[in-house]
Amino acid sequence: MALVARVNPTDGEDTIQTALDFVRTHLNMEVAYLSEFVGEDLVFRAVSAPGFEDQCFVGGGMPLDHVYCRHILAGRLPELIPDTAAEPLCADIPLTTAIPIKSHVSVPIRRRDGTPYGMFCCLSRTAQPDLNPRDLSVMRAFADLSAEQVNDKIASRVARQSARAGIEMLLNEQAFDIVYQPIVDITGNRPKGFEALCRFRPEPYRPPNLWFEDALGVGLQAELEVAVIAKALKSLDQLPDDVYLSVNASPSTVGTGLLTDLFAQHPQERIVLEVTEHSMVEDYDDLVSHLDILRFRGVRLAIDDAGAGYSGLQHIVKLKPDLIKLDISLTSDIDKDVVRRSLGAALVRFAVEIGADIVAEGIETDAELAALTSLGVPLAQGYYLGRPGDLDSALAWFEDGQKTA
Repeated sequence: MALVARVNPTDGEDTIQTALDFVRTHLNMEVAYLSEFVGEDLVFRAVSAPGFEDQCFVGGGMPLDHVYCRHILAGRLPELIPDTAAEPLCADIPLTTAIPIKSHVSVPIRRRDGTPYGMFCCLSRTAQPDLNPRDLSVMRAFADLSAEQVNDKIASRVARQSARAGIEMLLNEQAFDIVYQPIVDITGNRPKGFEALCRFRPEPYRPPNLWFEDALGVGLQAELEVAVIAKALKSLDQLPDDVYLSVNASPSTVGTGLLTDLFAQHPQERIVLEVTEHSMVEDYDDLVSHLDILRFRGVRLAIDDAGAGYSGLQHIVKLKPDLIKLDISLTSDIDKDVVRRSLGAALVRFAVEIGADIVAEGIETDAELAALTSLGVPLAQGYYLGRPGDLDSALAWFEDGQKTA
C-alpha cells in the first residue's frame, strides 16, 4: 500500500505523545497514532510506533479509503475490534492486509463544533481477544485529553491565520495613516523634527502596538514596519529642509537590511531612526553593523526608554545613539520628584559626554517642561507641546513660525 507523500509535520503536544505511548503499552499493541482528516487523506499528527517508522511517521499518511476511520464514524465498524477476522468488512479494507492488522481500537477526535478532526487509534498484528469495554474506556479517556490539546492548537492556528489575514489586508490596502508629533526646541518653541506614528484604520479601533505584535507573531513584522516607514518618509520633502523625521523600527527589522535601500531614496541626514526595544536583541554586533551602514550615510540613531530600567540603559551603552529619549516614566511629574530630577540631570550629563542630544518624551504640563528646561534638556515632545496630527497639522507649525490654532 502506497503512503501519502510526507507533508509538513505538526509536532504533537507532549501530552498527546505521552497518551499514545501509554495506551500502546497498556493495550500491548505495536502502533498508536493520532490522525487528522485532510481532504481525502488521513495524516499522522502524533505517532508511537517503534519499528514501524517507515509506515507510520508524523506528517505521513494514507488515503481514507484504505483505513477504518470512515466505517467507524458511520457505525459500520465498532471502535473496539479484538479480532479483525470477526468483522467481515475489515477484509475489504487495504490496511488490514498491509500491516497486517489483527486487532484495532479507534476513537474519534472531534473539534469543539462537533465535526470530526481525526482518530485516536491503536492497532496490532496480533489478535487481542482479551480487549474489553474497560480498555475502550481508557482509550476514550486519553482521546478526550488529546482532543483538548488538539482543539487548543486549532484555536491557536485559527487565531494566527486571522491575524495574518489582518496584517496582509493592512499591507495590501495600505489601511493605515501616518500622524506626526512635533519634537520641539524648548527655547525656540519650534519643531526641530517630528516623530512619525501610525494609526490603523480597521474597526473596532486597536492600539498600534497590538497590530505590530500581531505582525511579529505571524512573521510579518519587518514587512509592516517597512511599509509604515515608507509611507511616512513620503512627507519628508514637504517639511522644511532643517526639520528631521523620526521613524520607528525594531532591531530585527533593522537586521534585515531592508531600510538601507529605502532610506537611500530620501535625504538621509534628515532621517532619525528610533530603534524600538519591544523584543530582546539577540546579536548586538549584527545590529550595530547594520546601523553603522545607515549612520555612515547620514541617518541618526535615537534610543527611547532612557530611565525606564536596565535594558534601556544597556541599549544606550551598546548602540551609542545620537539622540537619547527620556522615557515618560522619568519625565512624568519630574517637577515634583527629586529622584526623577536627579536621574534626569545625570542622563543629561551623560548625553553631553557622548555628544548626544536629549529629547524628553511625554510632557503634559508647563511645570514638567520648566523642570526639564532647568536641567538643560534642549528638545521635548508630548501632548502639552503638540498632539500627533496629520501632515497639514505638522505644516501649520511653520506658517507663522509657530503652530496655528
